[in-house]
Amino acid sequence: MSPRTNYIATLVLCVLVQIGFAQENSNSLERILTFEEYLGYVKQHHPLLKQANLQLSIGEANLLRARGGFDPKIEIDYNRKKFKKTEYYDQLNATFKIPTWYGIEFKANFEENMGAFLNRNQTLPDGGLYAAGVSFSVAQGFLINERMAMLKKARFFVNQTKAERDLLVNNLVFEASKAYFKWVEAHNEQTIYSRFLNNAEVRFQGVIRSVETGDKAAIDTIETRITIQNRRLNLEAARLKMRKAALKASNYLWLNDIPLEIQETVLPESPNNSVIESSLYLEEVMNDLEMLTNHPKLRSLDAKVESLKVDRFLKRNKLLPKLDLQYNFLTPDVDQFNSFNTANYKAGLNFSFPLFLRKERGNVRLANLKLQDANFERVSTSLSLQNKITAINTEINSLQKQNVLINNIVKDYETMLRAEERKFQLGESSVFLINSREQKLLEANLKANTLQIKSLNANASLYNALGIPEPAMIP
Repeated sequence: MSPRTNYIATLVLCVLVQIGFAQENSNSLERILTFEEYLGYVKQHHPLLKQANLQLSIGEANLLRARGGFDPKIEIDYNRKKFKKTEYYDQLNATFKIPTWYGIEFKANFEENMGAFLNRNQTLPDGGLYAAGVSFSVAQGFLINERMAMLKKARFFVNQTKAERDLLVNNLVFEASKAYFKWVEAHNEQTIYSRFLNNAEVRFQGVIRSVETGDKAAIDTIETRITIQNRRLNLEAARLKMRKAALKASNYLWLNDIPLEIQETVLPESPNNSVIESSLYLEEVMNDLEMLTNHPKLRSLDAKVESLKVDRFLKRNKLLPKLDLQYNFLTPDVDQFNSFNTANYKAGLNFSFPLFLRKERGNVRLANLKLQDANFERVSTSLSLQNKITAINTEINSLQKQNVLINNIVKDYETMLRAEERKFQLGESSVFLINSREQKLLEANLKANTLQIKSLNANASLYNALGIPEPAMIP
């Protein structure tokens, strides 16, 4: 495919995407990108989701590697030496091993030795010698060994990677939500300044007509024109702020590994409480403390603590003496099973024990300190999350009250402005008083917008603090 064809395909794809996720407004060319649609694209196509799933794949690969320690194994050892037509030795040793739990290993062996210069203890019957037996550890390595510890820790590591994946996805949705709310705030601010600019322009035309008829002084046109210029200045700054917020929100929009850009004709929609609760699954949160016990961060720390407990158990086991036993039944004829008997056997014993155990005792002490540190971290994190959730809930309740108050204030300011405009029409007021009333109303509208976005961000912060996982990713 040519570069031009690639460019056209990408362009068409982006246009289709914009049409797909934007609802067309019947009154204009503007399109609305709702919060649900925005999060839908984030959750479905963002590259960080693939990175989050890689965490889980790493845990599963680590578990597979640990299970490999219990795989059956075939070992073949063959040596031959021939010099000046003399066969010194021809040795074959084939072994099949089956490792099991608790340090027990079953083994089947075939050994055949020939040659002119063999040690006497290596002399075997013609046709070789078969052996079947078992080896096991009596003290150190019986209740736990390296293979058992690795497999147990790998299972906890899988749980840890699942929790870390949930944290990555939760943080992604949280950051994307904040970017969308910032976009909503900038859009609302632009709408407010645009509406007040229109009011100022209408008033300016009215003042001009009044000046022409001699009802108002010419100085009033200068004051209203200054107000218009200030409104235009504020509106231009709001447009810049909105464009920057839209581009920041675009960072979270992808499709098939292609980044998307929110065009200027696409506008956000301020979500209501029901939309926020359903999109962030806050409606399913019945008990904060119950959610806290299943928090991904705490689940990750719990898996870490359990893994360190396994490691400490292994280090304590190293304090025991090492005593390995093995017993093998021997027979030259493997076809006859009853030929295996206790009269023909090969047994062995291996014993070792450090006199001072300084290395082992040091390892145990380090394992205890690591475990204490992880437990302290777990307690501290749990308390921190609980206090954070309590603080956010308090903030949400306070912002609900503040939003009610600011909405009442906006209504009162609107009433005061209408009354002042009526007095102005009757000749009992001035442009200065109207501008003053309108400025107070403008500030109240901007403050209401800020409080509304703070309320949305507080709900997103609660979602993040609770560590709510995506339902589709819950195992």
